[in-house]
Amino acid sequence: MVSNSYDIKDGPKDGKKVFRKLGTCSRTFFHILNREFGHQKELHENAADSLAGGIMQKGYQCGMLWGASLAVGAEAYRKSNNQNQAICVAINATQNLMESFSKRENTMNCRDITKCDFSSKLSFVKYFFSGRFLHCYDLADKWAPEAVKSAFEGVSNKEIILSKGCVSCATEVAKKMGSGDEEMTMVAGFAGGLGLSGSGCGALSAAIWLKSLEWCKKEKKKSSFKNPNSKKVLETFYLATDARILCSDIAGKHFMNIEDHASFIKNGGCNSLINILAKS
Repeated sequence: MVSNSYDIKDGPKDGKKVFRKLGTCSRTFFHILNREFGHQKELHENAADSLAGGIMQKGYQCGMLWGASLAVGAEAYRKSNNQNQAICVAINATQNLMESFSKRENTMNCRDITKCDFSSKLSFVKYFFSGRFLHCYDLADKWAPEAVKSAFEGVSNKEIILSKGCVSCATEVAKKMGSGDEEMTMVAGFAGGLGLSGSGCGALSAAIWLKSLEWCKKEKKKSSFKNPNSKKVLETFYLATDARILCSDIAGKHFMNIEDHASFIKNGGCNSLINILAKS
């Protein structure tokens, strides 16, 4: 395993190649980081397809970030002494990734990057034939070594101030869905709209990914991109939130830090939504 002094010059040079092979941005970065950590998880990576395009192609946080967050969550599980520590590490490492990505792209949202509304056939055709899709391949190539550096720094950061009773809304969903400790920790960084950013709901994305994983295991499929289980989760979520998807809109606030988010969840914040997603 590389050290905290990871040099991006030695980082992966095949982001574009992996993206072309695997087909989605989310699976690409889950795979690349898993590979660099030395722990491949093919089935879990396949399930990440459903987070591509900013959560099922809805244009929110770039799939590269969702996939990368799953990878640092898995590494946080392996490196930590207990789940409390692992959740803190996963959220911190996700924030590291988001800062790196934002510096590279000046945004974290898929629609800002692609200039595409994937629900519109005309918009998608324009995205493809204008060559805008090439920007995503180039971004994968350029950000891959930076992402790996940020990921290693995030999970190796010994300066993290551990919160007592650290909680993630995404982990709570996973727990209620019957997931084991590892998968619960893998989604921990989704907390508060991914790294506490207040954007697309992290609890939703956790439920979508876990339902996709369940589907992949049952159907033995290589991709979960349009699996019906995830579509059902999204439909249920929209009904429960009046079609609101931003964490800050649903929670009615932006979380200042891990403690603020943990307190919100412990005091019943989003409890009804978490239960609805877990049963969807």
